Amino acid sequence: MPVVSDVAAALPAINFEREMLTQQGMGVLGAWALLNLLGSGWLVTRTPATQQHYFHQMNVGWGAVNALLAVWGILQARPLHVEGLTLAHSLQAQFAFEKILLFNAGLDVAYVAVGAWLFARAASADQLPERYLGYARSLWVQGGFLFVFDIGFYLVYHRWTAALLALVP
Repeated sequence: MPVVSDVAAALPAINFEREMLTQQGMGVLGAWALLNLLGSGWLVTRTPATQQHYFHQMNVGWGAVNALLAVWGILQARPLHVEGLTLAHSLQAQFAFEKILLFNAGLDVAYVAVGAWLFARAASADQLPERYLGYARSLWVQGGFLFVFDIGFYLVYHRWTAALLALVP
C-alpha cells in the first residue's frame, strides 16, 4: 500500500509541473506569434510589392495561426485543476501531447520542403516570382523556428514520461 500513497502524493505535483510547462511552451509560441504579427505587420505596410513584402505578408499569416494555437494551448493547460487526474489519464495526456509535438515536427519539415519547392518554382514563374521567393523565405523561417520549438519542447516535456512511469506499480 505505500505505493498508492506515493502515487497519491507525487501525481498531483507531476501533473501541475507538466501543465505549467505546457502553458510556458504555449507562451513561447505566443511570443513568437506576437513578434511576427507586430514586426511583419508593421513592415508589410512599408514595403512595396517585392520579395520582402511577400515575406512579411506570409509571416503575418503565420503569426495569426500561431497566436490562435498558443491561446488554445494556454486555455487547455490547467495546472490548478490536476487533483482528480488518475495515473492512467495522466499517462494518456502525456503521450497524446508528445505525439502532437512529434507530428508537428514532421509538419515543420514539410513547411521547409514546400518553401524549397516555392523557391525553385520562382525560377520559372511567369508572374510574381518575388511572391514565390518571399513566401519561400517565410516558410523556411517559420518551419525552421517551429521545428526547433517542437523538438525542443518535446525533449523538455518528455522528461515527465519517466516521472509518470516511475509511479506505475
